[in-house]
Amino acid sequence: MSGLLIRPRIRPRVAVVLVYTAAMCMNGLDSTIVNPALYTIAGDFGRPLSAANTVETAFLVALAVGLPVAGWLGDRFGTKRVFLGALTAFTIASAVCGLAPDLTTLVVARAVQGLAGGLLTPVGMTLLFRAFPPHERMKLAKVLIVPTALMPALGPPLGGLLTEHLSWHWLFFVNVPIGTAAVLLGLFGLREHVEGPEGKFDTVGFWLATPALGLLTYALGFGPSQGWTRPAVAVSAALGSVLLVAAVLHQVRAGTPLLRLRLLADRVYGPASALAGVTAAGLMGVLFVFPLLYQASLGASALDAGLSVFPEAVGLMLASQVVDRLLPRLGPRLLTVPALVVAAAVFATLAVPGVAENAWSVRGLMFLIGLVLGTAVLTVQISGFATIAPSDMGQAMGLFQIVRTLGGAVGIAACAAVIGGGHVTEAAADPGPYRTAVWVTAALVAAGALIALRLPREAPQPPPFDDEDTPPPGEEPAAAEAPVVRG
Repeated sequence: MSGLLIRPRIRPRVAVVLVYTAAMCMNGLDSTIVNPALYTIAGDFGRPLSAANTVETAFLVALAVGLPVAGWLGDRFGTKRVFLGALTAFTIASAVCGLAPDLTTLVVARAVQGLAGGLLTPVGMTLLFRAFPPHERMKLAKVLIVPTALMPALGPPLGGLLTEHLSWHWLFFVNVPIGTAAVLLGLFGLREHVEGPEGKFDTVGFWLATPALGLLTYALGFGPSQGWTRPAVAVSAALGSVLLVAAVLHQVRAGTPLLRLRLLADRVYGPASALAGVTAAGLMGVLFVFPLLYQASLGASALDAGLSVFPEAVGLMLASQVVDRLLPRLGPRLLTVPALVVAAAVFATLAVPGVAENAWSVRGLMFLIGLVLGTAVLTVQISGFATIAPSDMGQAMGLFQIVRTLGGAVGIAACAAVIGGGHVTEAAADPGPYRTAVWVTAALVAAGALIALRLPREAPQPPPFDDEDTPPPGEEPAAAEAPVVRG
C-alpha cells in the first residue's frame, strides 16, 4: 500500500527558499497593507477611525507577544513543525479576516495573524540560515530583501489598489492560496531540525518578557491617538516598562534564559541588532507618515498614497543585486555607514517645503531610499549572523526580530505623536507636522550611521562548506549531541 504513495522529491534548500519567501511575503505585506484601507474599513463598519486603528494595533501587539517564545519553540518542537503550524494558523486567520462580519471579529483574527507572524519570522529565518552556511549567505540577499524590506514597501500601493478596485476583504484573501501552497510544499520539502533546548522552559522569563512586549506595543500603538495620559495607555506603558526591566535582569542572571541576551555582546551581532531596530524605526515611520501626508494634506486617493512610496521597492530590488558583490570587497562598516548617511540626507530632503508636493521628486527620493537603506539593511542581516553558532541561531533570530519589531513600533508611534494622532482626519491638512515627522525619521537613520561605526571593517570569513544539500554543522545527528529528526 505504501508503495502506491508517491512523495515528490524536492531539494531541501530550494524548498526552504520558496516556503520562506512565500510565508514572509505574506507576513511582511500584512504589516503595512491595511494602512491605506483603514478609512474604508471604518466606514463599512460604521465605526470611528480610532476604532479601526485597533486592526493594526492588534496585529502589532500579538506579533510582539509571539516573538519571545519563538526561538524556544523551534528548538524544542522542531523548526519545520513550528513554522508550518504558524503558517497554517496565519492562513486560516487571513480567511477569517476577509470574511469578518464586524470589527470585533476582524480585530481578533488580526491578533491571531500577528501571533502566528511573531513565530513565523524568527523560525523561518532560522530554517533559511541553517540551510546555508555563513560563507554562502551573501547569495541570500535577493531572497531576504523581498519579505523584510520589499513587501512592507509594496503593502501601501497594493492595499490601495485592492481597496479601490475590489474591496478591503481582498487584502486578506490574497494570503489564502499562497499560504496553502507554501504549507503543502513545506510538508514535503522541508527538513526537520530539533535542537533540543538546554534545561527547563524559562517560565519566569516568559511571564516577564511576553506581557512586557505586548503592553509596550499597545502603548506605542494607542498613545499618540488616544493620549499618553489615558489610564489604559499610561498603565500599559508603565507596567510594560517595569516588566521589561525585570525581564532583562532575569535573562542576564538565568542559567537557561528564554532570551539569550548574552548574544548581544557579540562584536558583529550586537551592533547589527541595534541597527535593525533603528533602521526599522526610520523605514516604518516614513512608510506610515507619507501615505497619510498624501491622503490628508494633498487630497490624494488611497491608491495614489500607496504609489507615492512604491519606487522605494524598485531601489530595494536594485540593492539586492549588488550587496552580495560589494560586501566581500568593502566590508560591513564601509558599506553600511555611507549608505545610512545618504539615507538620512534623503529622508531630510523629503521634509523640505515643496518637495512632497512634487510627485516626481517624491518618486526619485523614494527610489534612493530603497537603494541606500536597502543596502544597509541587507548588509546588517547578512553579516550580523556570521559569527553566531548553529545551536544559537534560533535564539539569535528571535532576539533580532524582537528588536526590529519594537523599533518599527517606536518609529510609527513617534511619527504619529508628531502629527497629532494615530491616524489623521480630513481636517488635519497642515503639512507642517508631517514634515516634522519626516525629520524625526531622518534623525533615527542618522543615529544608525553612528551605531554602524561599531561594525567590523572586514567581512567575517567562515570556513568553506562544500555539500550543497548537506545542512551546516549541528544539522546532522551526532553521537554526543542532541538528536536531529528528519521529516
